[in-house]
Amino acid sequence: MKFLIVGLGNPGPEYDGTRHNIGFAVLDALASAAGMRFTPGRLGDRAELRHKGRTLVLIKPTTFMNLSGKAVRYWMDAEKVPADRTLVITDDLALPFGKVRIRTSGGAGGHNGLASIIQLLGTEAFPRLRFGIGSEFPRGRQAEHVLSPWNKEESVHLPERIAVARDAVLDMALLGIAHAMNTFNTR
Repeated sequence: MKFLIVGLGNPGPEYDGTRHNIGFAVLDALASAAGMRFTPGRLGDRAELRHKGRTLVLIKPTTFMNLSGKAVRYWMDAEKVPADRTLVITDDLALPFGKVRIRTSGGAGGHNGLASIIQLLGTEAFPRLRFGIGSEFPRGRQAEHVLSPWNKEESVHLPERIAVARDAVLDMALLGIAHAMNTFNTR
């Protein structure tokens, strides 16, 4: 069985290590643990790993966050993976730092990357793993918050929280989204 795992973020070194690029960081952790490397492809960098009989195609879009839907649509078609086996990993301001929340569907919640995907797929019915980045920023400074690096305290706990998200992706592919939701939404 094949899954498409799309980590949202912005391409370019100036965005490395920012909150908005947590989707890239989770995919990097998955690829690293499996000894895989990403290779450039159309509209995204791609890696493929096998996990207990499952194939996970990892995609880091190179379209910038606001155009993520172009990359997701392209790779779903290219890999012949339906929406219900396409997991999108994204940052979420509404969740406290490091909290992982898996859902089978839902709205964009103000996230431009998710809005682009919903618009181009024509549906909200695709799984997503939301990674909490917290909302500790002054009013009107949301963009600065999501595009800034993790603070010192967050950086200390970030590897552990990324590992939880990585494990949630593998659990979802192996045991199904309901199992992953029951196991990881409470951590």
